[in-house]
Amino acid sequence: MKAAKMRDMAKEDLVVEETELQQQLLKLRFQVATGQLESASRMSGVRKDIARIKTILKEMEMAQKAKKD
Repeated sequence: MKAAKMRDMAKEDLVVEETELQQQLLKLRFQVATGQLESASRMSGVRKDIARIKTILKEMEMAQKAKKD
């Protein structure tokens, strides 16, 4: 998912999406361990999406904090 699309999402939606991606990453790790993973790039993409979501959540938090000050 693109970062621009993520920035349009609500904070709650981003948290839900992050949770889903974390579960998907866990399943992919099990597939790696059992030798069933078909595409290693998929695992990399999921990790990058999680990082994007965390970055955007942090940006939202910083912006909200800046408004209070």
